[in-house]
Amino acid sequence: MSRDLVLGRIRAALAGTPVPAVVRDYRQATGAQPDLDLLVDRLVDYKAVVHRDTPVATVVAALEPGRLVVPPGIDRSWLPSGVILVDDEHDAEAVLTAATVAVAETGTIVLDGSPDQGRRRLSLLPDLHICVVREDQVVASVPDALARLDPTRPLTWISGPSATSDIELNRVEGVHGPRNLHVILLPSAP
Repeated sequence: MSRDLVLGRIRAALAGTPVPAVVRDYRQATGAQPDLDLLVDRLVDYKAVVHRDTPVATVVAALEPGRLVVPPGIDRSWLPSGVILVDDEHDAEAVLTAATVAVAETGTIVLDGSPDQGRRRLSLLPDLHICVVREDQVVASVPDALARLDPTRPLTWISGPSATSDIELNRVEGVHGPRNLHVILLPSAP
């Protein structure tokens, strides 16, 4: 009741006042060439581990992920022999996904729920997230990333391992997602 009363008074006070145009002079996509070294620097600054030009199976095997969740569309050649695969209905220590786009300027990786990325929860529950990004998926800026994304898809924006700080600014990792993020940067698709 009080909400309606307050809003009614605001509407009455503003009656007849012209609505100003919304200024939309924010940055737009430029298609600028992304700086791959900047992406790596940002990811490392966020405490992610970056592997460049290393076969995915080699990295996965070296990390000894235990039970590994993989989405249904993942490239099976990325999996080393002997890894224990589980579907995303089970708990696992690690997840291996691909990515949709990565932003060099911010060190952000975006997943959109495509078959090689799986459902959102897939990348949020395990302690270790191994994410494969191809060089042709890297863009220079956030506006460039937005231009590539479908806003109707379930987007997950990742800027390093999950972390938060308490009131005393003590950093705690793994509260809202994986504590460990490994990014495998591969050459562009042929």
